[in-house]
Amino acid sequence: MTKYGEAAVKSANAIISNEGKNPRDIWDLVTSDIFGEGTSSQKKTCPRNAFLALCEEGMLKGILKGNYTSSRKNKEYALKAVKILKEIPNLVNHPKALWLEVVDEPKIHNGQMDVIIALWKNGYIDGK
Repeated sequence: MTKYGEAAVKSANAIISNEGKNPRDIWDLVTSDIFGEGTSSQKKTCPRNAFLALCEEGMLKGILKGNYTSSRKNKEYALKAVKILKEIPNLVNHPKALWLEVVDEPKIHNGQMDVIIALWKNGYIDGK
């Protein structure tokens, strides 16, 4: 599991354990612990916004819907990736192939698929 995948799983666990805590605040705490506070990896918005988009839409088991991100592109990527995984679940083991299905252009993912895949593999996203 990548560090962004680890951050997503740890954040989901922390949000569920601390009901009422804002997912953005939890993500920031968890990524500070993993990457170091204020580092470029900790501040990276693409994986954070993919995670927050799933929280916002109520797609993570145990986390209530809310208003957590203003990102449109990363939200679109995250939601499309989940939709694709529901149709082609074996892509969970192929992040690059999943990303190509999401964007349909030669563009490198920026941690978003690491978040989606880790949450999927750890049972936070309903695969049905």
